[in-house]
Amino acid sequence: MEIPSFPIAIMMVATTEDSRIKRTYALAEAKRASSLLKGEGKQTIMKIANYFTLKLRPIQPRPNLSNYNFALDFTDYIRNAAIIQDKKWKLTNRLLSKGEVFLTTVEISRLLEEEVRRYIEQKLQVKVKSLPPSIMNRVNRLKQLFYEKRGKTSWEEIPSEVIIAAYPPCIRRLHETTSSGRHVSHIGRFSLTTFLLNIGMTTENVIDLFRSFADFKERMTRYQVEHLAGLRGSRTKYIPPTCDTLRTHGVCLGMDEICRGIRHPLVYYRRKLRVLKMKAPVAPGA
Repeated sequence: MEIPSFPIAIMMVATTEDSRIKRTYALAEAKRASSLLKGEGKQTIMKIANYFTLKLRPIQPRPNLSNYNFALDFTDYIRNAAIIQDKKWKLTNRLLSKGEVFLTTVEISRLLEEEVRRYIEQKLQVKVKSLPPSIMNRVNRLKQLFYEKRGKTSWEEIPSEVIIAAYPPCIRRLHETTSSGRHVSHIGRFSLTTFLLNIGMTTENVIDLFRSFADFKERMTRYQVEHLAGLRGSRTKYIPPTCDTLRTHGVCLGMDEICRGIRHPLVYYRRKLRVLKMKAPVAPGA
């Protein structure tokens, strides 16, 4: 039953034409695969790694490497570990020798999870022209259940006191990327969150923005947003990084005329608001 169920599921999820549903399905299948791989032997893991063309080799236990079962080329490691938001996965915190990163079975299973996720997301790009009414009813029911469970966010839900047209180019790009559920770096998430909190967006609206991520965890997101808002911990309200810092981290990918005369995203926002008010009245949320 499971063999034909996969292409059928791909067909139904692709037909929803909803990027969040696609990412959620791909992540769920990838996590399931990762869980199953943890119980597999080296031979099976090597076969799957070879399918994804990973430069992986099994290693024999040694006195100083007793916990490790595999060695992975560092380029393959970086490609899959970069998206994982955990300090232990940073290359500087790993055992690296002759261009290879040493891994346990659990760790290589986690990295293969990223390969599976990308593989399924690619499969979901297929365009389905038409399906029988009986199947389309199931697809529509799937979408309804998803929206009931995860909610449906949109630009119109942004509070009236926030003027999107006044966002700096870097923040607008981060906002659009986050809204679509695509990967955003740690510095990108920090910059976007602190910017929105400082221009008047509520913590609830900021939390809702991150619901677009397939691996969204409300409890963790709420803690992080409230911490940056000064509602937890040191009670210090954080501000966004300066423009120089954003450029250093590759967040600033393009400047307009206003950017060239300011050094901070919040200064840009206030200045752009004045420019917009001088030109014409700005509708809330425009």
